[in-house]
Amino acid sequence: MGRGGIPSIDDKRDRLFSISDLGSPSPWGIQDGYYPPGGLFASVNQIGMGFGAQPSSSDSPNNGDEKLPYAELFVKYVQSLGKVENDGVKAEERNKSRKKGGLQLKIKIRNPSLRRLISGAIAGAVSRTAVAPLETIRTHLMVGSSGHSSTEVFGNIMKTDGWKGLFRGNLVNVIRVAPSKAIELFVYDTVNKNLSPKPGEQPKLPVSPSLLAGACAGVSSTICTYPLELVKTRLTIQRGVYDGLLDAFLKIIRDEGPGELYRGLAPSLIGVIPYSGTNYFAYDTLRKAYRKIFKQEKIGNIETLLIGSAAGAISSSATFPLEVARKHMQVGALSGRQVYKNVIHALVSILEQEGIPGLYRGLGPSCMKLVPAAGISFMCYEACKRILVEADGEE
Repeated sequence: MGRGGIPSIDDKRDRLFSISDLGSPSPWGIQDGYYPPGGLFASVNQIGMGFGAQPSSSDSPNNGDEKLPYAELFVKYVQSLGKVENDGVKAEERNKSRKKGGLQLKIKIRNPSLRRLISGAIAGAVSRTAVAPLETIRTHLMVGSSGHSSTEVFGNIMKTDGWKGLFRGNLVNVIRVAPSKAIELFVYDTVNKNLSPKPGEQPKLPVSPSLLAGACAGVSSTICTYPLELVKTRLTIQRGVYDGLLDAFLKIIRDEGPGELYRGLAPSLIGVIPYSGTNYFAYDTLRKAYRKIFKQEKIGNIETLLIGSAAGAISSSATFPLEVARKHMQVGALSGRQVYKNVIHALVSILEQEGIPGLYRGLGPSCMKLVPAAGISFMCYEACKRILVEADGEE
């Protein structure tokens, strides 16, 4: 053949084995965006496409519409790699949050009122059981039945009853405190939430909502559970007189009348209003001060324990004389003791007979009991509210 018949392969050296202008707009006759499946030289027809050989109509590309084999699988594979990576990052973040926050126990309870009641009951039971020995010593000191100092009372109880004597009446105390604390904390949270102004609103009342809410909470819980408080005091002081809680109730009603179950209620209400109001007001104020000073919205368990203990110390010291009068009125004429007509009569009589120190007899063990009890109660309550949630992921 002559040299002019077929163009030389060397005419265009910039393309590897590319024959120019043989009906292919691009090298190898491959349309833009189309790549032969299985490699460039996967079939004879595909090789011929670059050298002017026409493939059969059944094998030719259909205007770029032919789908590549395994293309969908390849896309899914790439997407799965990204999903695995994202899931891995999320799992790692969850693990970090769990390690940082410790055990994340969550129990779903949809009713917010039920969540508050359960949290309050648990907080009351745990706190009072932890300080039951101090409560027993304090009660004996108030009425002077086993000594005039904490050491003397402790020694007499250990000699007569042993360790069980320190927890005498604790079951009744827990039965009383659990519903009492549940009602108290429920009322406080509900009233405080409704009275507190929303961001940007003016205060609804001239006084602090927490102060009024605390007073309402104390009154509500006291009225509901006062008979149990009186029976608990009788079981602690009058050893051997009653066989148990039910027996004490029946004997008091039979011998002294139903009204005896509410003896001392007036000084209790008078005492609980300033005590409970001061307690919750101090607690709320200290929590706000902590958030402002340390610039932390969440308050840990240890901080809550300390804040609650400080609030308990403030409220207990301010209202202790009324507590002493209430205990004296509850005991009544036990062992020839004087019967008081009302709280004023009790306070005046104690002041005349024992002076001012008589109004604060037992303040030391009372603070030893009330201060940690308040701290433990608030700490358990806040912890239970974090555990009992409405839905997954809620704090």
